[in-house]
Formats: sequence, structure tokens, C-alpha cells
Amino acid sequence: MSGARTMRAGTFLLLGASLLAICPDARADASCEHLLPGPVATGKATRLINADDLVRLRDIGRPEGSAFSAPTPLGASPDGQEVAFIVRRADPNRNDYCLGLVVASRNGAVRLLDQGGEMATASLDGEGGRMPTGVPEVWAPRWSPDGRQIAFQRRDDGVTQLWIVPAAGGKARAITQGKVDIEAFAWSADGQFLLVASRPAILADKDRVDAEGLGGWLYDRRVAPNIGPRPRPPVGLAVEARLIDVATGAQRAATHAEAEQLAESRNLAPLAQAADGRRAWLAPESTAPLSPERIKVRNRDGRDIPCPSPLCLGDVQGLWWDAQGQLYFLRREGWAKEDMVLYAWTLDDSAPRPVLRTRDVLLGCVQGGAALYCLRENATTPRYLARIALTDGRAESLFVPNPEFAHIRLGSVERLRWRNDRGLAAWGDLVLPPGARPGQKFPLVVVQYHSDGFLRGGTGDEYPIQLFAAHGMAVLSLERPAFVATGQPGLRTMDDFNRAMQAGWAERWSLLSSLMTGIDTVKARGIINPDRIGITGLSDGSSTVRFALINRPIFAAASISNCCFDANMVMMQAGIAFADKQRAYGLPPLTRPDPDLWRPYSVAMNAGKLNRPLLMQLSDDEYIHSLEGFTALREYGQPVEMHVFPGEHHIKWQPAHRRATYLRNLDWFAYWLEGKRDPAPAKQDQYARWDAMRSNMTAKMAGNAP
Repeated sequence: MSGARTMRAGTFLLLGASLLAICPDARADASCEHLLPGPVATGKATRLINADDLVRLRDIGRPEGSAFSAPTPLGASPDGQEVAFIVRRADPNRNDYCLGLVVASRNGAVRLLDQGGEMATASLDGEGGRMPTGVPEVWAPRWSPDGRQIAFQRRDDGVTQLWIVPAAGGKARAITQGKVDIEAFAWSADGQFLLVASRPAILADKDRVDAEGLGGWLYDRRVAPNIGPRPRPPVGLAVEARLIDVATGAQRAATHAEAEQLAESRNLAPLAQAADGRRAWLAPESTAPLSPERIKVRNRDGRDIPCPSPLCLGDVQGLWWDAQGQLYFLRREGWAKEDMVLYAWTLDDSAPRPVLRTRDVLLGCVQGGAALYCLRENATTPRYLARIALTDGRAESLFVPNPEFAHIRLGSVERLRWRNDRGLAAWGDLVLPPGARPGQKFPLVVVQYHSDGFLRGGTGDEYPIQLFAAHGMAVLSLERPAFVATGQPGLRTMDDFNRAMQAGWAERWSLLSSLMTGIDTVKARGIINPDRIGITGLSDGSSTVRFALINRPIFAAASISNCCFDANMVMMQAGIAFADKQRAYGLPPLTRPDPDLWRPYSVAMNAGKLNRPLLMQLSDDEYIHSLEGFTALREYGQPVEMHVFPGEHHIKWQPAHRRATYLRNLDWFAYWLEGKRDPAPAKQDQYARWDAMRSNMTAKMAGNAP
């Protein structure tokens, strides 16, 4: 049964005032009065999108549609009739967020149980220590076994505590008051206790580093110069599990069995436990890096049964049992994994049957009785909460966080497909301006590097796709192909895999081929001006931009969010741990330079010939990586401009910064691709700089400048 129904104007209006209940005990903030949507009048889409429409989107979970490996933000009630989640909305004027705990019922009722707290960002284990990312932390509320209370994480004054609130409404209260974050939690089977996980050792590490600083920090693998000279917290600090009595607050250390229960609740890998004791999980087919995983089931008699069907191998996103002992799983498949399919598998039947097939993205699915609750979105539909029946795949919308989009005219979206010169499948979404007419030609902006779900701002959310379209530009939103080393024989470890990716810049050439093939596919339609193509990117996408500017100089302007992977930067500016890793992957040390190896990729080595306007909008803990390339570009008089955002990481999380990057990117491409400028007085200094860049470029091309 097809589930690829587009949720546009009419269905956005399912959430009306009569369905929305604000719990009287939920703490209110006047600036957050629109955390939940109010009633929206019916009618056609009448206006174009603006930057604040995107910045102020109400989010559930991580914003990016391709973030299918992230933890689920959803918690289903024991009876399967309700689901709880945290709603987050940015306020760029205050440079802050509004957050609230929300419950949506199957009957359409929505209630706000708690409001307040701070947005938390996640860190990851990097080479030499923990690294901040800027990516929103994802916390799923959990219901007590009797369904009467909901426990949830909330961050205040820089520390994440555990809170509980009556599910029917009432005053929320914190049940932990520690100095370190509560990282995970679970209810006991009887609902009288809560298991919590934290890392008190992080305080002891802070004290040790503070003491070390009195005699000077040792510069070693702990230090990432881009973040700062202070040694980072080490990877693998011990997790401490405690048991808290919900009624009295009394605490004790968790037993080994209780700690294991808590650890299992933190596992992100798909795992399903049936009521009769059967288990289902994913197991790699081989020891090769990134080996596809196959569904396996441990039957009631303890036997492990692999699912023999090829449909059970690779890209499985979730596993669930129904009451009859049938296993359901959600899988990505089709051209470059663009489809999502829900399958049902009866263990004595070798062929799983499809229940739902859709090109929409389904995220964070959790089981509630005989249905899944999922976050659902597509190219022109922002994320909403859906209920999907396991029996027949019938889907219904339960909560639409952003019904205002029913009144916004968006550009049309068409999916294009191609293969690159390595035979790898890829796709791109071509977005044309609203009201585009046959015969019109547009400048083109390329946005990278995932194109899943709602087309917001590309990976990292800095390049506003629909805002570009509203201002007369076509957009090609790219989905990167599979890694070029995937399936390559003889690779035994991830180091082997990364060496194969980096050898001869193999991955970069593969991505460049996909990029150029996608652009040629659009060119063949005769709808773009080939002399007015811009390109953008963050992280891996930024690497693709720089590689393309050097090796395929067809672009009229570029904007990047990270820069630059140059020889000296790799071995000096990112620290000892990063340099050691890059040498292990085959790059030469600083003392034995290899210009021929670096020439296809180094901005610094190619600075004299780029001759393209380049905008850099960088975080303050990454801008140091750009200095080698930026300085070389500046010395050659190239049109380059850098902006550094304070308190940011790899992903920019502050609302004011996100709005600023949106608007500057819009101004940048409107200026260089369309010759347009915003008349606002506050922006005239930027146009004076850009006019000077253009004059210098013109003089250089005429041979009148060095």
C-alpha cells in the first residue's frame, strides 16, 4: 500500500484550537507563547518564504532528514494511545530556544506538560578526546509502566537533570540535583524507581586539568588547537548507574544487572524483544568495514535464525514484534536508498511482505501497540508526527508542528537520478522558483550533501534552499553516492577503508563526478544559465566545493562552512591526534612535503588560479583550519571573505547565527549570480566590499592587475 501521500494545505490544518490543551501548571514564558501552533485559517498558499520561517521551524529531534541513525525523540505510552516528545523552537531575536514536553494522543488532542530549559548540544568521541558538535542532543521521554507519569531530561544552568511530570497534567519536578549531566535513564519494572546514568569522573578530570594548568598543560593528543589549548575530556570516562526512589528521592548504586538494563536502553542499534522472549537484532555479514547487516532472530528454543531473504540484508532502520509474533522492519532501498519500506516477516516464511512503501522519510519510529509512531517529512512538507498501522500501513497525521507552511508558496521539486563515473547511484532534487514558467532560465545554486526529507538548508542547515528559490534561483540539492571504497575487497579495518578512500583522492574524484553529472543533467533541460552556477557546502560538502573549484572551475561563486584541508593545516593546526590519523591514512608528514599529492586538493597551493568569489562562514572552533588557505587567497588578491561565529562548533546551533548565515548566503548568491543587492542601509558596507572584489576581478581578467 502506498504511503507517499503529500501532506499539503488541507491536511496541515488537522491541529485546531479545540484539540490543543495547555496544561495549567506548565511554566510559561511570554517569549515562548508560540511554542505550540495555534489554529490556522484555511486557504491557499499566498506568500513566499522568508528566513525566519525556516529559523523558527518547530523541531522534534535533529533537524536533518537524513539523521536516521540518531536516537529517537519519541516515547510511546504503555497502552500505545499516546506519544510524548520534546518540541524545540528557535528565537533568533533572543538567540535562544523555547522547549517543551508535549503529549499527542491518538484522538488528536495535544497537551503541553512542561515548558522551559535550555537547548543541549551533543559531543562525540574523537581522536584524543571528546569533541563538541553543535548538533542538538536528542532525548526521548519515557512513561512509567502504569502510564501515569513521564520522566524526561531537561537542561538548566548548564546541567541536564531528570524530571518527572504527571501524564494527565500537573507540576513537573526535578528528581536529580547533581553537578553532572544525566545521560540516560530507565524505569524499573514496577515503576517505583528510576535508573540513571551519569559520569561523575568528568568533574575529577576537570580538577586534574585545572591543577595541571598551574604548571602548564602538556601539549599532547588531548589537545585540539582549533578548540583551544585546554586538554579535552578523555574518551571512555566511566559511567555510574544509580537507582532513585521516585517517591522519596533516596538513592543507591545500581546492581550489575540494573546497570546492564540501563546500558541496553542506550543502545542505538535496532533490537526488538517479543513478549514470548524472542529477540531480533542485526548482525554483520562479514568482518569487512561497513559490512551490511542481516536480521537474525533468537527463537524461543534459543536457536539463532538468520532471515534468508535479501530484503533482510542492509540498511534496516528498525525492528518490532507484534502480538502475533510477526516481525516488522523498516528498510531503506531503491535508487541510492531513496525509498523507505516497512516489511512484515513471519519466521516460517522466507519472503517478507511490504506493508508500506514511501519516498517520504520516516524517522525515530517507536511502537505503540499495533502501530508505529514516526516523524514523517518530504521535500515540501516539514516534519510531523504520524501513526502507521502495522497491519496495512495505513497512515494518519497526529500532530503538525508547523501548520503555517500551508500558506507559504514553495518552489516545485523534481527528483533527478544518475550514476557517476564509478557506476555509483546518486540523486538530486531540482527546485525551481515558485511560478516558474516554461522557457525561463535561472541561475543555479548547488546545495549538499544529503537531500532527504524537507529541503531546508542542506547538511548543516546553512543554505536555505526554498529561500534561494523564492528569490529567483534554481537549486540542485544533492544526495551523495555511496562511499567509493564500499565493498572493495581486501579491506579489513576502518583504517584500511579510510586509506582506500584517500588514496589518490579517490573519494573526492567520485563525488566530483557525481556533482558534475548532476549539473549536466540539469543543464540538458535548458533551464539554467551555465555561466551563473554557485556551489555551497559544509563538512564533506565543503571539501567537494574546494575540490570542484580547483579541478572543475565552472562556478561563478561559492560559499563554504569549513575550510581548508591543506598540507600544513593537517599536520599542525588540528593537533597531534588528527595529524597521526592522517599520516596513518597515507598523507605525508610536515617535514616530507609532497606537492604533487596535494596539488589537486590544496586551496593554498591553488590560490593563484581560483579566481572565484568565495564566502567562508566559519565557527570559532574551526576557523583556524582556514588560515593557510585564506591567507594564500588574500595574498593573491582573490575575492575571499571570512566571517567567524562565536561559541559555535562544526554545526552552528545558535538561532541568530543561523539566520545570519541564511541571509548572507542569499545576499552573496543574489549579488554574484543575479547582480542584485538588498537596499537595506545596514548592508551597504558588505556591498562596498563585494564591489571592490568585483572590480579587482575585472581588472585581473583584463590583465591590468598582478
